[in-house]
Amino acid sequence: MNPSYALQAEDVAIHYGGVKALDGVSLTLEPGQIRGLIGPNGAGKSTVIDAITGRRRLTRGTVHLKGQDVSALGATERRQRGLSRSFQRTSVFSQMPVRKQVELASHKMGVADSHADADAVLRELELLDLADITADELGYGEQRRLDLALALVGRPGVLLLDEPMAGLSVKESHDLARHLKALTSRWEVSVLLVEHDMDVVFGISDAVTVFELGRVIASGEPAAVRANPRVREAYLGSAA
Repeated sequence: MNPSYALQAEDVAIHYGGVKALDGVSLTLEPGQIRGLIGPNGAGKSTVIDAITGRRRLTRGTVHLKGQDVSALGATERRQRGLSRSFQRTSVFSQMPVRKQVELASHKMGVADSHADADAVLRELELLDLADITADELGYGEQRRLDLALALVGRPGVLLLDEPMAGLSVKESHDLARHLKALTSRWEVSVLLVEHDMDVVFGISDAVTVFELGRVIASGEPAAVRANPRVREAYLGSAA
């Protein structure tokens, strides 16, 4: 495995009897890179995130984090080593103040100064002025940013995001995309982004990987992937 990669998944497969949810998936993340992951519903995008983060047992394949094999580790151990994720549905606690829940997440991660860690994350995501209100007082776009803040406590090196723009307006989606792009630069976070908003994916990704039926059908720079005939036919269609 190449230790220069922030993340490297090699020949990852998850089979359920004769069903191949993932079948020989390989992908990498370079430090500070955003890789978009696209494909039709049921293609295996969320499953590969589950596989990389340790929520699904691999049938075969390996996952390396900064050159270290973490394939045998559980989800909690991988998180402690700097591999974080978000989910399609927000995981915020509606009746808890914003800062309090970020501090609790930081404390659970074992961060020595959870207050400072929480404030740094909230400042980065422009939530510090809202730190003392409860989450149910936030707009939905702000709740999505809070969800991202919870994934960022402890400064993970790799962040896997499962449809973070779901349910957002166009403006909210572009605001969140702006924050993600800034994070990769300022905090040197590597991001694997599963998202249906093609404008966002092709607008902020350094590389794009396309899934179909649990397999990678194309991968490379956004312009090359967008122009790929198989990708246009299978997924992007005439809108490409």
